[in-house]
Amino acid sequence: MQARIEWQGKVHFKAESGSGHKVLLDGPPDAGGENLGSRPMELVLMGLGGCTSYDVVTILAKSRQNVRSCVTELTAERADSTPQVFTHINIHFIVSGTALDPKKVARAVELSAEKYCSASIMLERGGVKITHSHAVVEIEAA
Repeated sequence: MQARIEWQGKVHFKAESGSGHKVLLDGPPDAGGENLGSRPMELVLMGLGGCTSYDVVTILAKSRQNVRSCVTELTAERADSTPQVFTHINIHFIVSGTALDPKKVARAVELSAEKYCSASIMLERGGVKITHSHAVVEIEAA
């Protein structure tokens, strides 16, 4: 896995992944930025959300669950002093579909947290407390 970060001026950067996708990074105006992109720590949080969401959706598909939507909301707390690392992250999944088995949804969340989500496991090993919650929303079959 590779990435390339190119300074664009002030505290604005262009990040390019090894797969060729680009993301803009910037700081807030009070830190010399122009608010032209996501903050680097926001990307860490979004990466965690993407990693665990991928796991949950693929596990549920393998469990033959009819998932129509999966929204993952992450809320993070950071240390007050430098380095302002994440201290606690809550990951809340809202899984919608028809005839979903709540036990299978709970198991998918658990498997992601304990076995599959590289980002989550890496952050927890680094001292971040990560909690998980979920809701199952039944959608009537059309």
